[in-house]
Amino acid sequence: MPLLHLTVRYIDSFTEVCGRLLTWLVLAMALLTAAVVVLRYGFNTGSIMAQETVTYLHGCLFMLGAAYTLKHDGHVRVDIFYRELGPRGQAWVNCLGGVLFLLPLGMFILLISWDYVAASWLIRETSPEPGGIPAVFLLKTLLPLLALNLLLQGWRKSCAILSS
Repeated sequence: MPLLHLTVRYIDSFTEVCGRLLTWLVLAMALLTAAVVVLRYGFNTGSIMAQETVTYLHGCLFMLGAAYTLKHDGHVRVDIFYRELGPRGQAWVNCLGGVLFLLPLGMFILLISWDYVAASWLIRETSPEPGGIPAVFLLKTLLPLLALNLLLQGWRKSCAILSS
């Protein structure tokens, strides 16, 4: 069991650090969005790269923040029966939900996105917009990273439930 507890602790630490770093993206996104609006309506100029950067930040925040949200039980769940269950029943629902739904979904996303992302990296896919970010392949890389982070956190939650 010590190896299991150590693994859970490392996954938790990794997820926590990632989540805390991602919170800064919210501030960056807000400031950049405000700058885009001021430039467009105040100075009648725009920047495709700035607009795409907001999209990239938004993608990073949600795709990489999903595991942090799962760790802190901030994810959406159907609460009709769950809230009526005791702690043991809730633990069973969480464990079964993780094993039957979350882990297979994470594996599916990882497998289905792998070739898609690899093809994008192979051609170093760029934005179709003139002046856009020449790194669409980086944005697409968020798909397998989402899957890996969710798999790690789902496995961690299942291990924590089983070990308690």
